Amino acid sequence: MYLFNDELTRQRNLLPYDGQVHYYGKLLDKSQADLFLINLMETIKWENDKAILFGKEIITKRKVAWYGTKPYQYTYSHITKQALAWTKELFLLKTIVEMETSETFNSCLLNLYHTGEEGMGWHSDAETDLIKDGAIASLSLGSERKFAFKHKQSKEKVELLLEHGSLLVMKGSTQTFWVHKLPTTKKVTTPRINLTFRTIAE
Repeated sequence: MYLFNDELTRQRNLLPYDGQVHYYGKLLDKSQADLFLINLMETIKWENDKAILFGKEIITKRKVAWYGTKPYQYTYSHITKQALAWTKELFLLKTIVEMETSETFNSCLLNLYHTGEEGMGWHSDAETDLIKDGAIASLSLGSERKFAFKHKQSKEKVELLLEHGSLLVMKGSTQTFWVHKLPTTKKVTTPRINLTFRTIAE
């Protein structure tokens, strides 16, 4: 099933069952989104992501950064990160997202994809560090990229395009029953930053 952006409204649940995903469209206009993209590219303390697969450490081309209200620890792919303090721009974006969604967040995982040849395979964000069934707000800056969901049992898929400055929110049982991915593509040659605002359990 493929969903086009102009058919989506923030009230509509994109998933047919077992979870909630809402696409808000462009939260920022182009000039705002452009400025935030440039700022985050230059000021965020990016580092290549790491993962432990079959006992071996893998270093990705994709870069990541982990920020939060406190120096929270977050473990995924058998690697633990400690949150850095919010930058002014990150805190502003968190506030904007919270006002729009009526949710609250205490941390943010940022991903920098330099081109469309960098992506993310099927996974769910169900780490025990996060509050169970909590909202995850995904803000996209830069290149438009396709994003996909797949149900763990039925294998049904839902796909959409994430626009520059747009917001997607996943909540409820989504992470329990669905996986998601950012497919790679050779058609995209410019960068994309994805900010996923989350809530670490305290």
